[in-house]
Amino acid sequence: MPDISPDKVCYLIIKAREFDAKVGVEEPDPGGNPSDSGSLEVLQDYADDLTYQEVKTFVDDLNEDEQIELVALMWLGRGDYSVDEWDDACEEARRARDEHGHTADYLLGAPLLGDYLEEALSLFDQSCEDITAIHL
Repeated sequence: MPDISPDKVCYLIIKAREFDAKVGVEEPDPGGNPSDSGSLEVLQDYADDLTYQEVKTFVDDLNEDEQIELVALMWLGRGDYSVDEWDDACEEARRARDEHGHTADYLLGAPLLGDYLEEALSLFDQSCEDITAIHL
């Protein structure tokens, strides 16, 4: 069972889905009034994208064990490991982090990160709906 707070994982799921919704840049410098363009540039993936920066800062601010567990959760949700192999997944994530670092970039480079994390939570009988209901 992961030690990372499900609240943190759910927050990352929401932000990862926002990031996944981004599309390629069609207008490098849209200028003008966002309301004139229907604010479509918010879905375009600019180099200084605030969602990317927000997720990167969030992950970078987590402690080492939380970062390791996020990677292990992603792998678990992706089907690379089973719940019974949780300790092995964490051990491998620790080795990868020590060798390569850049946990936030690695996670953000994974398509469907939000889906993988949500699936991993469900394997531990948790969901973001449960978390949201508790905090209301």
